[in-house]
Amino acid sequence: MPKIYCVEDDESIRELIIYALKNSGFEAEGFEEGEEFFLKLNSSKPDLIILDLMLPGDDGLTILKRMREDINTQELPVIILTAKSTEYDKVKGLDMGSDDYITKPFGVMELISRIKAVLRRTSTRQKEEVFSLDGVSLDYKKRIVTVDGISVDLTYKEFELLYYLLKNKGIVHTRENLMNQIWGFEFEGETRTVDVHIGTLRKKLGDYGELIKTVRNVGYKVGDID
Repeated sequence: MPKIYCVEDDESIRELIIYALKNSGFEAEGFEEGEEFFLKLNSSKPDLIILDLMLPGDDGLTILKRMREDINTQELPVIILTAKSTEYDKVKGLDMGSDDYITKPFGVMELISRIKAVLRRTSTRQKEEVFSLDGVSLDYKKRIVTVDGISVDLTYKEFELLYYLLKNKGIVHTRENLMNQIWGFEFEGETRTVDVHIGTLRKKLGDYGELIKTVRNVGYKVGDID
């Protein structure tokens, strides 16, 4: 039975989410703020975290950043659930490492559906794979990318994008597929998000940026089909 933590300072919303989760076959526990959440996290890890952004003490993005920088929690799936609904807020939350972004007010049935979708998607992650192509090397478990032996600083989504392309070398991916795989199928951002991330990723890879090939009118690939 998957275990889910909900970090939400509004007691009525938190109780509603916990009630819905338990009725849907999940174990669930709620927390009002980050400090008590991290105390619990240190002793027992959940399968997924629902995280509000506007919290007393550390806000949700600070909590998310702390999790993604800790090797013990960096792979835990996180769904942001918040009233902040601008495209900028959504992109920022996803780029910092959330696996989905849901805005309030929300439907309980939709929330449960998207939780199940994230759990399905993240359950297939291969955490101990190492990929190398020419001078580029990616270690998924250590979350390190090097170019000619020199470490390159990538954002969370840039790393996931490069990992997915290397893992599926030679396969042409549409922008829509990359959106679904990296940002989640429910993310309503335009596919230009993919183009922007491909552009910054190429720049960070330097001369090896040309390994990411544009397939006109389709999308992107790394390497050739064997």
